[in-house]
Amino acid sequence: MALIIFDFDGVLADTLNDLIQFGQEVCDELGIKHAVNKDDLSNLEIMSFATFGRACEVPEHLVDEFVQRCLKRFAEKESPPAIFNGLSDIVRNFAIKNKLAIITTNSSQNVNAFLIEHGLDECIHAVFGIDIPGSKAQKISIARDQFSADSERESVFMIGDSLSDVLAAKEASVTSIAVTWGHQSLEHLLRGDPDYVVHYPLDLIEVIERTA
Repeated sequence: MALIIFDFDGVLADTLNDLIQFGQEVCDELGIKHAVNKDDLSNLEIMSFATFGRACEVPEHLVDEFVQRCLKRFAEKESPPAIFNGLSDIVRNFAIKNKLAIITTNSSQNVNAFLIEHGLDECIHAVFGIDIPGSKAQKISIARDQFSADSERESVFMIGDSLSDVLAAKEASVTSIAVTWGHQSLEHLLRGDPDYVVHYPLDLIEVIERTA
């Protein structure tokens, strides 16, 4: 049995268009003259709503307001984001024999609404959102202590789409899997020297079944 930890935005949830739209709306509301685009996300050293805001030229004293307004828009969205093709079945497959968790800079409320919408709420054992104190690496360690049968690095996987996901996995001494269908480029992800890189969701099964 392995502990498999997913990032949310860009790994499970296809939120790129929402992030760009909501970021632009909030910038407009706050009087920030910035045209939000994918590059504001793709080049971040640390993937979070706060660093996204800073990339959008939001002044530091308004960053927290930017974060809260973006999260509020996700919470008020008529329906949760789409899930990337194939990942519903993969999550259900992994849940049969493994423990699954989500660690994200989105809110636990938004993630849980997404899981319910896609019928995956019973597959995920824990959600560590922005509302839970601690860095991503600290939350990985908490999840490992809570759910992993042992502390061996090979039995715990962090699946992410950002450089900061890869670095958090390394800091927590777990296996990093970088996915290329998310918000950051392969070139950017490789700067963190991930243990594995996958280009399609089905590749996750091969990597984890071969390694766990």
